[in-house]
Amino acid sequence: MKVILIESDIKKIMIIECINCNKKFNVDSQLIPSDGRYIQCGSCNHTWHYKIEEITLEPLILDSIEKQQVSELNEKKEISNSDILTEDKPSAIIKQEINIKENKNKDISNFFSYLIVFIISFVALLILIDTLKLPLINIFPQLEIILFNLFETLKDVKLFIIDLT
Repeated sequence: MKVILIESDIKKIMIIECINCNKKFNVDSQLIPSDGRYIQCGSCNHTWHYKIEEITLEPLILDSIEKQQVSELNEKKEISNSDILTEDKPSAIIKQEINIKENKNKDISNFFSYLIVFIISFVALLILIDTLKLPLINIFPQLEIILFNLFETLKDVKLFIIDLT
């Protein structure tokens, strides 16, 4: 449930989000007492009790933020026991270790992305050559032997892959 307060000269307007369908509504903050009230969504007719939560602005301490970020990263990523992040390590080393692991994952995913693009491009080129085989042979007569050998080789590779399975 998200609330955004917008102060204007006349009244304070809150933006309240329905907890069922996530539809947002503008509501005058004076219509909601401090102990809350029941609100019905105009879109899905869901009814719930809404109470204005007071927002406290406490200064954040840098150490607590770093510890919280480290604990969140430990929960999100699978890290081996030797690489567990501890409070003893400086935050710069922790960030550097995380960046190294992320870069390795990006490199591996980039390699496979390029491999897939290469395979798809090669298959598309083969289909294009097969489609335009006769016009190409009419222009370049020696190309017939090369294309015949290429397609025979591809048939052999296909049979080899089938035999592996």
